[in-house]
Amino acid sequence: MISTNYSAPAEMKRLQAIALVVGVLGVVGLIAGGLSNHEQAFRAFLLGYIFWVGLSIGSLGLLLLQYVTGGFWGVASRRILEASTRTLLPMAALFVVIIVGLKDIYLWADPAMVKGDKVLEWKAPFLSPKFFILRAAFYFLIWGVITYFLNKWSRKQDQQGDHGLALWLSRFSGPSLVIFCLVTSFAAIDWVMSLDPHWASTIFGLIFLVNWALTCLAFTIAMMSWLAGRAPMNDFYGPPHFHDLGKLMLAVVMLWAYFSFSQFLLIWSANLPEETKWYITRMSNGWGIVAFIVLILHFALPFLLLLNRNLKKNSRTLVMVAGWLLLMRFVDLYWLIGPTAGLRSEGHGLPHFKLNWMDFVAPLAVGGLWLTYFFWQLASRPLLPENDPHFAQSLAHGKKGDHEHLIEFSE
Repeated sequence: MISTNYSAPAEMKRLQAIALVVGVLGVVGLIAGGLSNHEQAFRAFLLGYIFWVGLSIGSLGLLLLQYVTGGFWGVASRRILEASTRTLLPMAALFVVIIVGLKDIYLWADPAMVKGDKVLEWKAPFLSPKFFILRAAFYFLIWGVITYFLNKWSRKQDQQGDHGLALWLSRFSGPSLVIFCLVTSFAAIDWVMSLDPHWASTIFGLIFLVNWALTCLAFTIAMMSWLAGRAPMNDFYGPPHFHDLGKLMLAVVMLWAYFSFSQFLLIWSANLPEETKWYITRMSNGWGIVAFIVLILHFALPFLLLLNRNLKKNSRTLVMVAGWLLLMRFVDLYWLIGPTAGLRSEGHGLPHFKLNWMDFVAPLAVGGLWLTYFFWQLASRPLLPENDPHFAQSLAHGKKGDHEHLIEFSE
């Protein structure tokens, strides 16, 4: 039988209620804004949707990675990651909004924009509304199948205490991780890169794999920090758990910077007009300021802070870095998606930087609904997998002192 010793704290219901209110108010505000400017409302919804669906997708990727590589950080964060993966079901339902606003969001979905454009006419067999929807359904199907089996076997392990399931989960996660990376890369190309159908990048899918992994990791650390201050998790989470996740977050921040700079360097050095315009757009008319903010506050500042070992071990300081990175993830996403809003109205000109209130309301609307479902799922199971074969080791790992942790690290 599943132990009830690690049930969710009662305060979580209050967070769930707040999230629901924010989500409902956000939806009402977005609908009201859509009555006056439906194109802006749909594009704002895409911005919020990509941010929050990335949390679900990134959680699935990290869950697979943990089963493949092992590590005590996975035992400590597994329930949060599993609850996040189960939000893929409502996010699949919310994708209907994107389908409804397809012509307002994507140039290639509007026949009037495709007609006479040789590039869009050539890409029409792939960038067609029907094929786009079919591909999205396929992506969610693959993610859903992987999510279903990971959660099913994990629950079975809780109920039966069968340690053999841990080996089976590891073997299943290896090939699933390869399939996950391919599917997620294509989803990023479809949903974000095709916003500017005249531009292409072969590394774009990898960048979004890292983007969503970083979003998920920052959110997971924030949730673990909140739980660490409350019973019963304050008896399990220890500085070594947060130190492990802090090191992983530092690695992902560096990987994000490496992929992003690699794309910029290759495109800029090739100096092809059809490719460099994408960066020129995001470095002109106010967008260059956003790019500078992303460079300094998304990479340089977190990188320097996460080099500090004591900061990574302290949940109170690490959660501030994680929260900051979540904000910067939204800014970076706005920098990637925002300039494409002016392509339809300004043609081949360079769009100006513009802020619209719906760009802030939409993420709150989607996020409120996402968090409501997430808290419900997180509270539906014990917060720790007590029947995991590495549970006792992870518990002991969290209680290690500095001296023991340094000896283990050196070995």
